[in-house]
Amino acid sequence: MFNYTAYDESQATFFEIAPASELPNGERLFIEMDGKPIVIFNVAGQLFAIADLCTHDDGPLGDGDLEDHNIVCPRHGAEFDIRTGQAVQMPAVIDVPAYPLKIVDGNIWLGLPKE
Repeated sequence: MFNYTAYDESQATFFEIAPASELPNGERLFIEMDGKPIVIFNVAGQLFAIADLCTHDDGPLGDGDLEDHNIVCPRHGAEFDIRTGQAVQMPAVIDVPAYPLKIVDGNIWLGLPKE
């Protein structure tokens, strides 16, 4: 698992995703990178990216309700902190990957861990 809260930029390869203007405050952007579903959130102007896959039952997370910085899985109510990917509510006990983001020249760039 990759957690961007404690990463060295040399550990990730960044890919241009979309203009930041396409992700207004309160919205989500669903993408797939290297076969992995990822959801990017804009919360009060801050961007966060996590895997769009609940570790409890492999269901999609991105369609769940966002409560502060926690996404609630729509299937069984597991919660994850979108800032870190940490599982914070049962039935999930395993964190989801969180990915680093940066804005370069008005565009969103997502970092994936180097193999």
